[in-house]
Order: sequence, then structure tokens, then C-alpha cells
Amino acid sequence: MSPGLPELTRIFARIGLMSFGGPAAQIAVMHRELVQDRPWLTERQFLNALSFCMLLPGPEAMQLCTYAGWRLRGVPGGLIAGLLFVLPGALVMLVLAAAYARWGQLPLAEALFLGVKATVVIVVLQALLRLARKTLRHWTHGTIAMASFIALYAFDAPFPLVILVAGAIGMGFAGGSTGQPPLAPGLAQSTTLGRTLNHAALWLALWFAPLLLAHGFGADSLTAIGLFFSKLAVVSFGGAYAVLAYMAQETVTTHGWLSPAQMMDGLGLAETTPGPLILVTEFVGYMAGHGLSGPVLALLAAAMTLWVTFIPCFLWIFVAAPHLDWLTTRPRLTAALDGITAAVVGVIANLSLWFALHVLFDQVTRANNVFAPTMPEPGSLNATALGLAGIAALLLLGLRVSLPLTLAIMATLGAGLFVLAA
Repeated sequence: MSPGLPELTRIFARIGLMSFGGPAAQIAVMHRELVQDRPWLTERQFLNALSFCMLLPGPEAMQLCTYAGWRLRGVPGGLIAGLLFVLPGALVMLVLAAAYARWGQLPLAEALFLGVKATVVIVVLQALLRLARKTLRHWTHGTIAMASFIALYAFDAPFPLVILVAGAIGMGFAGGSTGQPPLAPGLAQSTTLGRTLNHAALWLALWFAPLLLAHGFGADSLTAIGLFFSKLAVVSFGGAYAVLAYMAQETVTTHGWLSPAQMMDGLGLAETTPGPLILVTEFVGYMAGHGLSGPVLALLAAAMTLWVTFIPCFLWIFVAAPHLDWLTTRPRLTAALDGITAAVVGVIANLSLWFALHVLFDQVTRANNVFAPTMPEPGSLNATALGLAGIAALLLLGLRVSLPLTLAIMATLGAGLFVLAA
């Protein structure tokens, strides 16, 4: 069933406003809204799309959201879904970046979102268990999921390598074809080569237009910022977590746009806002422009950064997504996607644990050796965060309070506790 554009807009706006907590939480919210609460996507469609988006550079949750909108209502649906996933967080991040540049640290904002993050810990755990039950249908899938989790958590294995190995193992156990429901009306013709090339040309032109414009006006600093984040958009396989170290090194050490403390504060703000964690690039762009020439360049740099970070996401989806159904009619490719889907469970488990540890503990470290799991400092347990997570579990799992109301209650509690302690 394909919804009308007003209904699609309402639901994807809701998803965008609730997309706290990084990719694991965002995927959980989308699964709840698009698969469980309404019959817009089947379980198989959702999981195939998720596995597909994991193979693309850029934020997988944003691309999954864009794909879902495209599948339901074509290119207009994809644009609405993708923009509504990014814009709420981008507006919040712009306000926070401007306030940070003027006043420094923002403890009240962090306290306000502590209750939200504690709630997200419960939402992610609930979704992970549900996803594992529905995805790990064969012992090979369970083995792939566990091996992927161990490789990422304990050995810090490269994300693309984990996904490629999982796909190869899945292909080795290839079975029959998995049937797919037909595309929504009007989407089938978009798979032609001519349409694919037209979409590629259009989105490539949109991607590079502001770069050429900045270069033409002699805005060298703005051009340099745009080129750097364009390159980041191409190499960011595995989402924001996979490229944070590279981005931090380049922006702090090579370009000198931020200090290490500013970079860490930006990451902290990005973790508290809705939308993809890669929105930290907007903070970096704003601070780079502010440091180079003040508020005007800061706004231009933030806009440039957002543009070259997310326009490529629309390029990948609108060019490649129309071919996903064809891929799923090929038994060996379907088996490879099944293997990748199993690995995705391990990936989400790793992200979920990483997120939970950083919410519940003030100090988390990774050992500098081959076996290097992320471990919390026991004495740094945040009792407030733990208590808020317990309240969130009671509201969501015990009293069955709706997620939006729970998030509002927990945000209020987090801010209230900060005010009382001040």
C-alpha cells in the first residue's frame, strides 16, 4: 500500500524528529514506523534495503530513509523522506554550533538530551532483539552475526571487510530466489539505462555546482571546505563512526580548523541531536568558517558542508536503488544480501553496545593492542543516566507509553535533574 504524499510527509517528519541515538536507534525507529505500525514495507524489503545501504558510502540510516520514501512514492517520496530525516537535526545543530561559537560549552543542551539518549538505549535493545529473531533464520546467519560483532567490537576490523566477507559467505550458501512484491506504481520504468544516466548526471551536477560557484567567486576557504567534505562523502563507508578518526585528524591536525577539544564537543553535540551522527560535519564546517572569517563564512561553510555531505546520498539512492529488486531475483546475489543482513545484526549490536557504554559511563577507553574491545571505567558509571534508562524501560516496556511521549518525558526529566543539581 502506497501512502499519499501528505501522509508520507507526516510519518517521515515524525521519524526525523525521533531519530536520536545514531544509526542503530534510527534504524529501529524506521522499522517500527514503516514495518510494524503500518504495512508500507515488508520485513524482507526493509532488510534488503538496509543491507544494500550498508554497502554505500555515507550515513546508512539516511539512505535507508531515502530509499523507503523512494519505494513508496518515487523520487518525490525519496526527497521528502531524506530531507525530513536530515533537516530537523541540521537546524538544531546550526543553532547549537552558533551558540557554541559564541559561548563555549552547552551543558544544559547536553543535560536536556541525556534523558533522550537513555531512552534510546532501551529502544535500540528492543529493536535489536526483534531484528535478530526475524533475521537469523539459519545457523549460518547466527554465526555470521556473532563473528561480525566480535570482529568489529574486539578487533576493530574494517567495516567494508566485514561486509564483504559476510556477503561472500552468504553467497557460498546460496539457495533459492526470494520473491519480492512489485514496485510501487510508476517505479518500474526508472530502471532503464537512460533514466539511470540522467539521474547520475543531474545529481552530480547538483553536487558540484556550489563548489564551482565558490571557486568562481574566489572563495578559496569555502572551496577547500567543500572539496574536503566531498571527498569524505565518497570514502565514508560504514557510516559516521568509520570516518570520525580520519575527519578529526584532517580537520584538527592537517587543516587546523578546530582544536581537539572543539572536535570532541562537536561530536558530543551531534550525539544529542536528531538526525545522522554525520551532522557533526556541519558543526566542523561552521567552526572552520567562523575561525577563518567570522559568522558569515561560518553560515556559508555550514551550508556547503551539508550540501556536499548529503547530496551524494541522493545520488547513490536514486541511481542504484531502482536496480535492487533485480538483484534480489538472482539467487546467489540474494544469498549474499542475506549474509550481509546477518552481518548487519552484528554491526547494529556493536553500535548499540558502543552507544550504551558512552551513555551510561563517563569514561570509555579502547586498548592499544590487537584484542582491543571498548571497555568502560567502572568508577565512571553515570548513576543519573542509569536511573533514566530504568525509568525509560518502565515507561516503554512496562506501561507501554508511546515513544514520542516517552522521549518528551525523559527530556524533561534530564533537564530538570540538571537544574536541581545546579
